[in-house]
Amino acid sequence: MQLLPRLSSQTKYKTQLYLFLAPFVVGSLIFVILPALATAVISFAEYNTLGAPKWVGFSNFGRLLESTYVRIAMWNTLIFIGAAIPARLLAALLLAMLLQQRGRLYGLYRAAVYLPTVIPEVAYSLIWLWIFNPVTGPLNLGLAALGFNPPNWLAEPVTARLAIVLLLTFQIGEGFIVLLAGLQNIPRSYYESARVDGATTWQVFWRITFPLILPWLLLLTFRDLIMSLQNSFTPSFVLTYGGPFYATVFAPLLIYEIAFDFFDFGLAAALLVMIYLVMSIFVLSILNIVQRRGAADV
Repeated sequence: MQLLPRLSSQTKYKTQLYLFLAPFVVGSLIFVILPALATAVISFAEYNTLGAPKWVGFSNFGRLLESTYVRIAMWNTLIFIGAAIPARLLAALLLAMLLQQRGRLYGLYRAAVYLPTVIPEVAYSLIWLWIFNPVTGPLNLGLAALGFNPPNWLAEPVTARLAIVLLLTFQIGEGFIVLLAGLQNIPRSYYESARVDGATTWQVFWRITFPLILPWLLLLTFRDLIMSLQNSFTPSFVLTYGGPFYATVFAPLLIYEIAFDFFDFGLAAALLVMIYLVMSIFVLSILNIVQRRGAADV
C-alpha cells in the first residue's frame, strides 16, 4: 500500500516532464526533422517551384560531382573550416584561461568577449566591411602607423579568406562560456599539488588543464563544424559575394545561388545533403580517433 503514493508521484513527475518537453519535441519535428526529410527527398528530384517535382534519381549528385564551380566551393569551404575552427577554439580557450578569475572587472571583460556574438550578423558584417576598408578602415590605418604595408583585404583571394576567418574569430562568446565553465570545474587541488611538485606553467597546462578540458574542446569542435559553415554565409554575401576570383564562394553561398538565382532547388538540396554527409564523415572520423586514443591509454 505504501508503494502506491510513490508510484503515483513518479507517474505525475514523468507526466510533467513529458509536458515540458512536448513543445521542444513538436518544434523540432516541424522545423527540423520534417524540413530535413523534405530536403533529402527533393535532392533526388528536379524542382523549380513552378511545377511538380520530377524524380531524377542520383542525377543531381552527378551534376555536382562534374561541376568545377562546386569543386571550387568545396575546396574553399575546407580551407575555411581548417582555418576558422582552430582559430576560434584557440581564441576561446586563451580568453577563458585569462578571464577565469573572479572579480567585477573580469565580469566586464567576459561581457565584452560575448558581445560580438549577440550582434546581428548583417550589422556585424557591415562593421567589418568598414574595418577592412583599404583607405579609411581602422585596421589598415593602424598597420600603416606601425610601418607595415597594409593589404587590400577584400580584393585579394588569400586576404579575403583570411578576413572572413578573422571576422568569425571574434564571435566566440558561446565557446568562451563553455570553456570557462569547464575550467572552473577543474578542482583547484590539482594545481596546488602540481605547484608543490615544482611543475612549470606549461607542464600544468599540458598535464592537467588540457586533458581535463579536452572533452569540452571536442564538443565545441563538433559544434563549430556546423556553426562555422553556417556563419560563413552572411560575411561572404555582404563583404565579397564570393569574390575575388571565387575565393570566398563557400558552400552555403553556392546553395543560395543555385536555389534563389537559378531556381534549381533539387540541385541545391543535393548539395546540402552532400555537405552534411561530408560533415558527418568528419565527425565520425574524429570520434574514431578519440576512441582509439582512449583504448590505447587504457
